[in-house]
Order: sequence, then C-alpha cells, then structure tokens
Amino acid sequence: MPQLFEPLTLRGVTIPNRIVMSPMCMYSCHNEDGMVNDWHLVHYTSRAVGQVGLIMIEATAVTPGGRISAQDLGIWSDEHVDGLRRLTDMVHAHGGKIGIQLAHAGRKATVPGIIAPSALRFSEAYETPEEMTLEDIRKTIKAFADAARRAEEAGFDVIEIHGAHGYLINQFLSPLTNQRTDSYGGSADARYRFLSEVIEAVRITWSKPLFVRISANEYAEGGNVIEAYIDYARRMKDQGVDLIDCSSGGVVPHRVEAYPGYQVQYAHAIRQSAGIATGAVGLITEPSLAEEIVRNGRADLIFLGRELLRDPYWPRQAAKQLRQELAPPKQYDRGW
Repeated sequence: MPQLFEPLTLRGVTIPNRIVMSPMCMYSCHNEDGMVNDWHLVHYTSRAVGQVGLIMIEATAVTPGGRISAQDLGIWSDEHVDGLRRLTDMVHAHGGKIGIQLAHAGRKATVPGIIAPSALRFSEAYETPEEMTLEDIRKTIKAFADAARRAEEAGFDVIEIHGAHGYLINQFLSPLTNQRTDSYGGSADARYRFLSEVIEAVRITWSKPLFVRISANEYAEGGNVIEAYIDYARRMKDQGVDLIDCSSGGVVPHRVEAYPGYQVQYAHAIRQSAGIATGAVGLITEPSLAEEIVRNGRADLIFLGRELLRDPYWPRQAAKQLRQELAPPKQYDRGW
C-alpha cells in the first residue's frame, strides 16, 4: 500500500490517510459574527466526501480583536459551538476527521482593538498595534484555553495552534517583532514563554492530538531560522504537542522563491532532530511527490492547500496514480 494511504494514530485518534486539508481562510461569515454558515458546511464536508483524511478548518479567532478580517470564523463565544458541532458531525458522517486552527492575528488583524507584543506595524497598509500589557497577555492565554474547551464541546478531533505566518504567537517568537524587555521578550526563552503558556492552558481541557503550525524560516536578517525552531519543537514535544506543521514566512513583508515541496526541508529537519511528527506543506500538488515525502520519512502528514480548492476529490486522483484501491462513497459507486 502507498504510504500516503496508511492511517496515522495520534493519542487514540486515527486519521484514515496522510492527506490533510491545510487551513485556509474563507472570509465568508455574513454578519461579522464568526458563525458557521452554509458555505462552511458545504466547503468542508465536500472534502470529507472526497476522502481527505483530516480536514483542518480555517484560522478561527479566539477573540473578536484577533480576527484577520471581520469575516473570519470565531470561537470566542459559547454561541459558536452549535454551528461548529454541526460541521464536525457532517464531516464525521462521511468518515473524515476534522481539526480546528485556533488563531489570533495580533498586529495583522484588520478589526478594531489591535494588540501585539510590541507597537510595530506590519507595513504601511496596517494599523500600529497597542503593545500588550501583562493583563492583555493573561486574557489572551485564557481565550485560547476557553477556545480549546469549546473545540472539545464541538466535537473536533484535532486542535492546531497557529504559531506561523506573522500572527500573534509568531510575533512573540520572533526577535523581529518582539522588542519587549519583560519576561516575554529579550531572549529565546522569554520569547517562547507566550506559546508555552498557551500550550499549557490548552492542554488543561484538551487531551486529543495537538498540532502547532510554525514559520520555520522568517526570511529576514535577524529573524528565526530552522535551528531556532528545532529547539522550540523539542520544547513543544516535552509539553505534549504531537505534531509540528511546518510552513514559513509571513512575519515581515517578503518574497519567497516557492517551488514544489520548498518547505519539506523544514519538516524533515524538525522530524529528525526533535523526534516529533511533522506535517509538510507548500506547493505539494503531485501524488508522487506526496508519496515520496511520507515514504522516505521526511514528514508524517501532507497538508494540501490550493490543490484541494481546485479538486475536492484529489485523494481519488492520487489513489489512481499510485495504484491504490479507494472505495467510493456508496452514492458515487456507479461513477467511480
């Protein structure tokens, strides 16, 4: 059997294959309320019908002020749980697993009340944030903890903490964006403290698989590179994180020379050096490349983004190319 179609079990949750829908914002909440609507139900459930092993839903804000846009999904209120529960029930009905990415945009938010580790704006197109007080930090960590409780109530199988792409947690981790002189800045240990406390808070109520998405290379002089994240990955593993989802960039404006599999090197390095499972993401479109990555131990899961926007049934195409029998949904049997 191709390794791409082997199941993976983490903390008692079995993902039926190694194909993951990468979290991608849909900017589709109608009333700026963060509520699930018909679009989200159709969009995500169709990938479960298409036999994606794990559907990771978009960055979901833990506070109203932590939204990337006013149209983002939210989990800052108990009122969000019912809609999210309907979504998880629909995905589970089609044999898929579903995860939620808990997020706070920090200085890259475009809604009122922007806060960040330091009062540095991302670019001229963004507002200058307020530097977070210790009380702001405490409240934000609690917001992640409350979001984890709601994710459990809503029936998610996996939580991913968004620590990448220049959003709040990445801003704390990076020396480019964290100029604090208190216990949350000034050294690698202090910059890691915010993420460490978020992980601890989430783990109080969440016993299922926990992922963290990182930007393993910040592509700027003085920014974090892979060696820093190998160290952080070791720390995360000790705190009960199960998988590092290895992306890159986004903390400062930049251009990246992207090519198929350009970020796999980071997943491989962290998997080898930190001894933790990893996910590979970034222009992985061909089944042969996805299979090679998993088969050769370069990553444990393959996160697909744009390719699953183009084709919700990509797993079927991959199975055909890799000569793997893949049973169709019963309703599609005559056309499979």
